[in-house]
Amino acid sequence: VARTIGRNMNKYMVVVTKSTVPVGTSRKIRAAIQEELDKRGVTIEFDVASNPEFLKEGNAVKDFMSPDRVVVGVESARAKELMSKLYKPFLLNNFRVIFMDIPSAEMTKYAANSMLATRISFINDIANLCELVGADVNMVRNGIGSDSRIGRKFLYPGIGYGGSCFPKDIKALVKTAEQNGYDMRVLRAVEEVNECQKSILFEKLQQFFSGDLQGKTIALWGLAFKPETDDMREAPSLILIEKLLNAGCKVRAYDPVAIDECKRRIGNSIYYANDMYDAVLDADAMLLITEWKEFRLP
Repeated sequence: VARTIGRNMNKYMVVVTKSTVPVGTSRKIRAAIQEELDKRGVTIEFDVASNPEFLKEGNAVKDFMSPDRVVVGVESARAKELMSKLYKPFLLNNFRVIFMDIPSAEMTKYAANSMLATRISFINDIANLCELVGADVNMVRNGIGSDSRIGRKFLYPGIGYGGSCFPKDIKALVKTAEQNGYDMRVLRAVEEVNECQKSILFEKLQQFFSGDLQGKTIALWGLAFKPETDDMREAPSLILIEKLLNAGCKVRAYDPVAIDECKRRIGNSIYYANDMYDAVLDADAMLLITEWKEFRLP
């Protein structure tokens, strides 16, 4: 794309990257465009900017119209002026538009997602320890979340994070660190905890049924990696279903919107229920996978 821009541009422009890209990508984009301009033998000024999106799946329109903040990485006053005009409506509504250098903007997106994933793995680790010592993780979560320095968001224990962002972004940040001779030990621990957490419900089932799951019927409420989406990329439910089937279980699953996506991924190896009540018919156990609102008061 950068080379195509370089072959066709005929006046000043700002080339803006919205996607989550590794730190240094904008520098490569600038070099590729400049190379094409040099081939054409023309001199045209241009700028590159980084404007990473922070949209949440299932809430993208609201997040776009009412953002917590807008991050813009620029390398010249001219680019900053143009991007300020672009985001003038947000500035008038007192939404935060934060200007910074380009590498910092690229890093901000990775750091933000990595922080959120870290909170998830942390509370899952705490939840596992709470079970061993007789503490209630919900009370602990309320206790630490009431601290204004910590807050309550992303402190809900579960069976691990999934989706297209957190797993990919953490791996990318760990890789970037390796390429620069640094070991991101915290993020590697976050990944390790998350992978273990995806098997936690299966291990609880084994313990409850004394290791014999053969012939058991297990109901799953939820399939998507999070509510308000049918996205099953890196979904913990996929790992759980595979383990249950390998153990000889019959699986009955229901999700408000992700059934078609699950069928596309694993076919008809499980029973897809018409509703959450159909899923639990004749089940020996029921596992809550995705925090859909309708599951809160069944």
